[in-house]
Amino acid sequence: MERKVFVHTFGCQMNEADSSRMIESLAKSGYAQTQQADDADLILLNTCAIREKSEQKLLSALGRYRPMKLARGARIGVGGCVAQQEKDRLLKKVPYLDFVFGPDQVGNLPEILDRVESENVRLAETAWLDSSTYVFPRADAEFARGKTTAFVSAMKGCNNVCSFCVVPYTRGREVSRGVDDLLGEVADLAAVGVREITLIGQNVNSYEGGVSFAELLRRTANVPGVERVRFTTSHPHDLSDELIALFAEEPKVMPHFHLPVQSGSEPVLKRMRRDYTIAWYLDRLERLRAARPGIAITTDIIVGFLGETDEDFERTMELVEKVRYENAFSFIFSPRPHTTAIRHLHDWGEIPKEVATARLVRLQALLREHSWSYYSACVGSEVEVLVEGPSRYDPEKRFGRTPENRVVNFEGTAETGSLVRVRIEDATPNALSGVQVGFESPRAVKAPVRLAVVG
Repeated sequence: MERKVFVHTFGCQMNEADSSRMIESLAKSGYAQTQQADDADLILLNTCAIREKSEQKLLSALGRYRPMKLARGARIGVGGCVAQQEKDRLLKKVPYLDFVFGPDQVGNLPEILDRVESENVRLAETAWLDSSTYVFPRADAEFARGKTTAFVSAMKGCNNVCSFCVVPYTRGREVSRGVDDLLGEVADLAAVGVREITLIGQNVNSYEGGVSFAELLRRTANVPGVERVRFTTSHPHDLSDELIALFAEEPKVMPHFHLPVQSGSEPVLKRMRRDYTIAWYLDRLERLRAARPGIAITTDIIVGFLGETDEDFERTMELVEKVRYENAFSFIFSPRPHTTAIRHLHDWGEIPKEVATARLVRLQALLREHSWSYYSACVGSEVEVLVEGPSRYDPEKRFGRTPENRVVNFEGTAETGSLVRVRIEDATPNALSGVQVGFESPRAVKAPVRLAVVG
């Protein structure tokens, strides 16, 4: 009898991609994916450790899944960054948890599960794999058939060691994927109908897999069948002149750049171990906007970081007003284990929660105002939309995104994967709605630009 697996994914696009690889590898061991935990023989939680609240969500979810284990004998495993952070301590904390596995062990999941079942043991597999021999789990293209978009891992880990961030501890140091292997996966996905590729990594534009990151984007755009290319997430110091120039040269690289600034105060940036000034950051953005007029700029911002004064916070508000981000992920600082910040809680100074909360409320109000200004300005215009499928809010409508990554729900009959024109009739700060008025012609595939392979 076919067994069923349910995967609960927390956090970033890297986790979403890892969850897909888990499902694909387990399919070869006789597991079919289910969307209902109470129907599962195996429950996997793929976790995020960026903020303390994420760990609380994990423990809460485990509590909800415990009755499924008692009723069905379902096995429960925890993967991802919290697994890497806590290791076998999770097994001690949660006695009904069967196994724990780190991000490097995703490719070994069937073998781990086989040990758990055949030996009837509880175990934690969180060892790092040797970076020189690490093989990136590759997507099974057949699982992407019928989908319009796909994440493709370009690299993993991070070398920046920002003082607030646990990623170098939970994901390790940077390892880039070989360009030929990556482009082979892209070609396989495009062959089954995927039209939009998003290259992902904790610090994706530090890619060093044989060509520059800009050249990797160019080659991805030149794969037959690929209509759009995106990437996330980036560090400002890797926004090179070559990458900026690519936005002027390659129309298939979409006009959207997520560039985390974290704070508008240079003293705060210094404590965060962010190696740029605000003037340098603004200069990069000015060049980017000149290269691709209308490009959507989004960001990450932390408020209430250690030692943040009222003046520091006002500098952040001034920066946000000046840049006018289209969207942003904004959070109150959360001390994470193993980071520099947690070792300086007392000498740098914690910010009272009520102060940090009040700052976040002010910041998010300004961010919403800016988002609304971008989205409301679209009303009455026609935009290009890549159709991803039925709308989640109204199955009679279609859903897709503009080149700037704006969500559009619209009336129309276009098939999934089509590029269409939509007249925008209404807007909220988070989405657009309208009516299909025509189809777009696919962009011409240009001959690939060949660069000498480095290294």
